[in-house]
Amino acid sequence: MADTPSANKPEKQPNPDPKLEKPTGAGASAAKVSAPGAKPGAAASSSSAAKPQVVKAPSGVLPTPARTSVEGAKPAEPKPTVAAAANRVTKSVASAPANAPSQEMAEETPSRGVGSLFLLVPSWLISMVFHMVLLLILAIWVIPEPDRSGLSRIVVPPPTKIEELEEIREEPLEEINVEAPLDVVIAPDPTQVPEMPKADDLDAATAKVDLEDFGLVQAPRSDLLAKVGTFYGTGYEGRGKGKGQLLKAGGGTPASELAVAKALRWLAEHQMPNGGWNFNHVMAPTCQGKCRNPGTLTEAWNAATGLALLPFLGAGQTHKEGKYKQTVARGLQFLVSRMQRTPQGGSFVESGGNMYSHGICAIALCEAYAMTKDRYLYEPTQAAINFIVYAQDPVGGGWRYQPRQAGDTSVVGWQIMALKSAHLAYLQVPPITVKKASQFLDSVQSESGAKYGYTAPGAGPATTAIGLLCRMMLGWKKDAPPLERGVQWLSDRGPNINAGAGTANMYYNYYATQVLRHWEGDLWHKWNEKMRDTLIQTQAKQGHEEGSWFFTGEHGAERAGRLYHTAMAAMILEVYYRHMPIYKAQAVEAQFPD
Repeated sequence: MADTPSANKPEKQPNPDPKLEKPTGAGASAAKVSAPGAKPGAAASSSSAAKPQVVKAPSGVLPTPARTSVEGAKPAEPKPTVAAAANRVTKSVASAPANAPSQEMAEETPSRGVGSLFLLVPSWLISMVFHMVLLLILAIWVIPEPDRSGLSRIVVPPPTKIEELEEIREEPLEEINVEAPLDVVIAPDPTQVPEMPKADDLDAATAKVDLEDFGLVQAPRSDLLAKVGTFYGTGYEGRGKGKGQLLKAGGGTPASELAVAKALRWLAEHQMPNGGWNFNHVMAPTCQGKCRNPGTLTEAWNAATGLALLPFLGAGQTHKEGKYKQTVARGLQFLVSRMQRTPQGGSFVESGGNMYSHGICAIALCEAYAMTKDRYLYEPTQAAINFIVYAQDPVGGGWRYQPRQAGDTSVVGWQIMALKSAHLAYLQVPPITVKKASQFLDSVQSESGAKYGYTAPGAGPATTAIGLLCRMMLGWKKDAPPLERGVQWLSDRGPNINAGAGTANMYYNYYATQVLRHWEGDLWHKWNEKMRDTLIQTQAKQGHEEGSWFFTGEHGAERAGRLYHTAMAAMILEVYYRHMPIYKAQAVEAQFPD
């Protein structure tokens, strides 16, 4: 095939309009295309021997008439078609010479009608159409078709017959007889209070009251409901509104109450500036040596403070009300600040007092909380009880000087009284602790429980009084034969106090007086007369010592001094109302839960 000049090679152009683009560059004269009707000589090739070549268009594309470069030949005018217009526009490469023949120029690319039309569309329109189609596809794919299965489950009931409005209107209304009498309930007048029968007879019978279980699990089953004459109350109610009745019924006198009042005044005057008390009472700013017989246990601040607070609480004085509420408040604050927090509870153990100190302080906190229900005292009080539970000997069930030591009856007495006070205050006392404490008493009892020793079976007066009081608190019934024999033995011995000699065993007197008070009857009245009258007689009557007591003849009592004797004597004279009697007809047993 002969070479064809580059001017005669048609190329596919993006714009079919011949006016939009014209060939430029070095081969512009050679690639010039004549408009329809122009003479072919104007676009003749430099080679006069070139043969004309006809290019056959592919199927589906309009045929384009072949162009010849033979000189002198006049071609027929082609019709103005889109393909022809496209073929009339050529694009030359500027770097290629106009008359350089090549194999690629010899092959003409056929013009495609659809492709040419596609090139006529602007690029932004193509992009828009493409994205619209893409969005449509995504919408159809993402949006789920609504579930129409539920429609098939709709059941349309058959139409029911509806009464016409005219028929309803024609029905006659029921006639109401407004004169008929109606049942009217007249509520009673709330301002009218029915008269209650007076119950001022001391021998009035009492009705049994069954209380539902409520509160803590450790709450007493009888809810501590007690009756003395016409007075009802819980374990500490005798210190308040029923104090006068209990004083008279128990054998107290105005003289005994006056002695208590003087003792409280002496104790208040010997309170230290920090709110506590010390067995060396001369350290008090108001004393400064005016009172004799100071104690030597100067390190036992907790024991002295707890012991001094107990007579105030026993007389009904709290940090909320009473003549000495400021004194009591400062004392309680001192104790709470002195508590040592441990993982096992709050400890008051100290040098010189040991677990004695802890038991005494725990009793004071329990009584203060029980009488006031002050939430400020709940946490430290329960913490003190928790420490008693921890400090118990895990083998023998007792308590001694240090936590978890094998017990002795003297220290055990203070801990059991603290647990009983906590029980009366509705605090948590584990039943297992009470059970182990009973086991310790079993280990030191003699005569089947009528008498008790110190760390082994024995029959000491003070330890027997402690053991019998603990048995009462732990639930022994009044008709228990060992209890009857033990109380009789204490009564036969009588109080250990000698006014003329100035001697007394106040530790024994304190516990034995409580045992006889709970027992009541003739044995109590016999004991009370001597104990009460001797204490009133031996109380200091003059000077700065007025209202206090001090005795000799008791082992170790001199170390605690005048403050100890005064506190113990005052609590003995408060025994009439300090605790509700355990063996009253309705009451009062308030046993620990099993």
